[in-house]
Amino acid sequence: MTRTDRILGAPLPAAMTTGTAELTMDAPVATGRVRYAWRAAHAPVAGVPRWARIAAYAVPFTVLPSSLWRLPAAFGDGLPFGERAYIVLLSILSELVAFAAVGLVAVWGERFPRWVPGLGGRRVPTPVAVIPAGLGAIASTVLWTAAIVTELVGVTLRGEPTPADFPTQAGGWESAIYYLCYLPLLLWGPLLAAVTYAYYRRRRNN
Repeated sequence: MTRTDRILGAPLPAAMTTGTAELTMDAPVATGRVRYAWRAAHAPVAGVPRWARIAAYAVPFTVLPSSLWRLPAAFGDGLPFGERAYIVLLSILSELVAFAAVGLVAVWGERFPRWVPGLGGRRVPTPVAVIPAGLGAIASTVLWTAAIVTELVGVTLRGEPTPADFPTQAGGWESAIYYLCYLPLLLWGPLLAAVTYAYYRRRRNN
């Protein structure tokens, strides 16, 4: 009889003791899998400069504030389901695209993951990574620089006056929070360009 049995005055049913054992064993296993997946996604390859690792890891955080800022609007009153889904999916997609920058310093950016059909384990051709990343760096730099500049002067990207209900027109804390969340996007393109250059230099002779 265990200590628990003596305290309760009766032996525990076998199903309860077995379930407890399974739970205590499953939790570390699940935690270990998550930890392994995290390390596999972020572990840098040999030869990556420290500054490139920092820049790559910073890219998702330049996008995160604006992604979080949009989410409350998805659950506001009066929005149809389609618009709610669009806002949520836009935030998720933005983070996934930003996280791709980590692949320029991680193992999975140089070799296709094992689960990719027909390509698993093979080396990623340098142009396959550099060209999309370079174009993405240019596009995000141009887009967000133009967006922020036009908002500061009170017009949209089309040159029309900013709508009265736009956050930048509200003034006060609402405008301040908006700019705090969106200004980091100005760093997305330059950071991605720097990481892409480091990736190209590391792999150009491989």
